[in-house]
Amino acid sequence: MNISKSGQITIKGIGGSPGICIGKAYIVDKEGVNIIKRYPVSEPLVPKEIDRFKQAVSKAKNDHARVIESLDEDLGENLNILETHMVLFKDKMLYGKTIDTISRERINAEWALKKVSREVRAMFQQIDDKYLQARVIDIVQVSDKIMSYLVGAQDIKISDINKRVIIVAHDLSPADASQIQLEHIKGFVTDRGGKDSHTSIIAKSLKIPSVLGLGSATVSVKNDDILIVDGSSGTLIINPEEDTLFKYEERLARFEEYRAGLERQSHLPAVTKDGISLNLMANIELVEEVVAAKDHGATDVGLFRTEFLYLDLKRFPTEDELLYKYKELVELMNPQSVTIRTLDINGDKVNPYLTTIEEANPSLGLRAVRFCLENEDIFITQLKAILRAAAFGNIKLLIPMISCVEEIIQVKKVINKAILELEEEDKIFNKDIPLGVMIEVPSAVMIAESLAEHVDFFSIGTNDLIQYSMAIDRRNRQVAHLYQALNPAVLKMIKMTYDAAMKKGIDLVMCGEMAGDPMNMPVLVGIGLTEFSMNSASIPVVKKMIRDLDTKKAKKTLKKIMTLNTVHEILSFIFEEYKDILPFRETDESL
Repeated sequence: MNISKSGQITIKGIGGSPGICIGKAYIVDKEGVNIIKRYPVSEPLVPKEIDRFKQAVSKAKNDHARVIESLDEDLGENLNILETHMVLFKDKMLYGKTIDTISRERINAEWALKKVSREVRAMFQQIDDKYLQARVIDIVQVSDKIMSYLVGAQDIKISDINKRVIIVAHDLSPADASQIQLEHIKGFVTDRGGKDSHTSIIAKSLKIPSVLGLGSATVSVKNDDILIVDGSSGTLIINPEEDTLFKYEERLARFEEYRAGLERQSHLPAVTKDGISLNLMANIELVEEVVAAKDHGATDVGLFRTEFLYLDLKRFPTEDELLYKYKELVELMNPQSVTIRTLDINGDKVNPYLTTIEEANPSLGLRAVRFCLENEDIFITQLKAILRAAAFGNIKLLIPMISCVEEIIQVKKVINKAILELEEEDKIFNKDIPLGVMIEVPSAVMIAESLAEHVDFFSIGTNDLIQYSMAIDRRNRQVAHLYQALNPAVLKMIKMTYDAAMKKGIDLVMCGEMAGDPMNMPVLVGIGLTEFSMNSASIPVVKKMIRDLDTKKAKKTLKKIMTLNTVHEILSFIFEEYKDILPFRETDESL
């Protein structure tokens, strides 16, 4: 937090949705929810306490159902998120364990719920998967909803706000965010949350600025304070000085003009100034996201995360259930390609219906392909569904978290088993689909040439590659500053992977947040990459950057960039060399 002599307060958080808004603060917090006391419950009164908890769950669930009923049916993914929350009200990790805790420890429902919610949060803390990180936030938000009925706190009524304001809250659930009326709400800021949360997804779909994870916004902000919310840089400014206000008003006008221009040009091809065509694809996790991907100009689906169906059910999905989803997706995209990533979860932490040994560090444990190879029947079920769906469209198969050659050899043996089973069952399928591996750990980079002999393509998963290379947890605020895509070590690993793929004659794709940042394009194009997969909302701005790039210059400047030793030097060099074509990227630091 930075406080100027005039009283202007600047707080850095996480950009949840890009854009800028200026307006008055409107605090919507639940008094009493965070003030929870523990008290014992005598054994004869335990059933009554459990019943009190069940009634709170029922009221919260009914209230949530009314929110869903009040929304339009064409809201697509937003409705899917809210329906997922509906299931969580009776999730055994929350509902069942709270009842067990009340009964076993003979304590009040509020304290039992708080304890269980904290345990669930700790359980998910080390899992390195965006969807799963969002899911624990969902569980906590559902817990807060139930808690508000237990303590008698007044619930948030976003839909009742009838003036132009910026919402300030400790947290907003997807249900809260879905009630936002665009004619009244300019943007919002929260103490909790992150850019990959479901609340952030809804903010992006509504195209309103948001800053999350501020920590102290509800403490620092008072009702009717003047706020500036910069969702692009993750900055909140409270009671800005006149000069700051003037500069941000100018910036807001430029940003709106810039975004309108991007939308007008989103249909144009991603071709550089010197005629080199690049392929921009979309990362998705729901079939419903296909429409948005195509609207933003995606050529293909470069990464389909398959975890959603597994986590949405209370059991492992059947082969036919998986086939239905995969077939629907490939038919919507046909003849464009869909790259399906196999299951990337950590079994004991996300599957309450699977009993496994608890791990101290799941991120380095039995996750992704390791989990699949240890649970071959689950893996084969998914592979058979993918191979069957490939008969209806253009599918590529992607294996995550490969760290050694032995793993990909074992994976190919399991694929052959799946093919044999399909042949014996006389089912229609297509076995001739490209096979790829994700380059996500340093060991995979070092043996990339050997891995390339076993597959048709590489997909560089930059989110994990950066994290594992730098030995940091990017969600840990104390070390998050080290999570830098343009770190020289990261660039060298990308170059090594590219060189190995070219030497062995296989395709190379980059997916993840690094691909979706136009600032990185001069470096990545300079290395030689031509295929990128990203959040579909990032495609228009990346495409604009590409159309202004000259690949010859990018290759020339790359030689200089690869000699630099710090992220600051690299960023400064890119800013200087490409300042005339960099997209709208102003931050508070330029004031």
